[in-house]
Amino acid sequence: MKHKSFAIGVDIGGTNIRMSLMSRKHEVLYKLKEPIGKDPLLTLHKLLDSLFNECPDDIIAIGIAVAGIIDRESGVVVKSPNISALNGVNLVKEVSERHKTPVLIENDANAAAYGEKISGAGRDYKSFVMITLGTGIGGGIVIENELLPVAAEIGHITINHGGNKCGCGNTGCLEAHASASAIVEYAISHIKDGADTILKNLYNGNYFKVTAEDIYKSALEGDSLARDALRDAGRNLGLGLANVINVFSPEAIILMGGLTGSWNIYVEQAIKEASRRSLKELFERTKIIPSYLGDDAGIIGSAAVALKRFSPT
Repeated sequence: MKHKSFAIGVDIGGTNIRMSLMSRKHEVLYKLKEPIGKDPLLTLHKLLDSLFNECPDDIIAIGIAVAGIIDRESGVVVKSPNISALNGVNLVKEVSERHKTPVLIENDANAAAYGEKISGAGRDYKSFVMITLGTGIGGGIVIENELLPVAAEIGHITINHGGNKCGCGNTGCLEAHASASAIVEYAISHIKDGADTILKNLYNGNYFKVTAEDIYKSALEGDSLARDALRDAGRNLGLGLANVINVFSPEAIILMGGLTGSWNIYVEQAIKEASRRSLKELFERTKIIPSYLGDDAGIIGSAAVALKRFSPT
């Protein structure tokens, strides 16, 4: 009997849905991307239909990565902060019934971590932690070559008792002090207080539109507030890295996401802080490196997790 050959990997983000068709050997044959739109399920089914049209009888399984808290056993998206339309939706049931194919769901950062393990920066490490650095902060953990099936919400480690308010409702979370949102909030707060900065001249003086990318570009031009914003967030990230190092003693920490573009200021400050805060022996054995796969990590990882679960031996 001929075994089916492919798995589909899906990464549902706040802006786009990405999708891959991947072989048993982890070769990506197709990649698709489309804006999520007002109805995520409609967009999801549209993209899945197009891949099933390519090989209608040869799909082993579908892996779906979603940002937020998921229930792996039931297949329900418990809470997705940026994709509220999926809250409470049983994605496994919804997709498997329509496409008559086994489906699993996974947290997006966990899937990305497994993608890096399969064909990215984690290939040479048995144990590592991947941290996503963008508007928010997420994480995924691989121990002894296996994805750890936990929430890994590293962005919600508390690093400052009574600190900034976080979107999760808590205060003092790593995400509230080290994410792109935190960098922007730091800059805007200081502009309001009268800081002298070129940032306040952007967008015809509407500095509320300033982005983390604007802040990094201004930092490269020597703007002191922009550099302070990145360094402050970097020091806070360093606290989170130190906690991760001291708890998991990983061989590597892989950093992914838009903020890694400011590596020479933000990440380097984080590494300096982590070196001061971590146990020396553990810090020295941990490599802190950038992601290799970038945006493709989630679609590769979700397909690989599906293959691992459902592919015949």
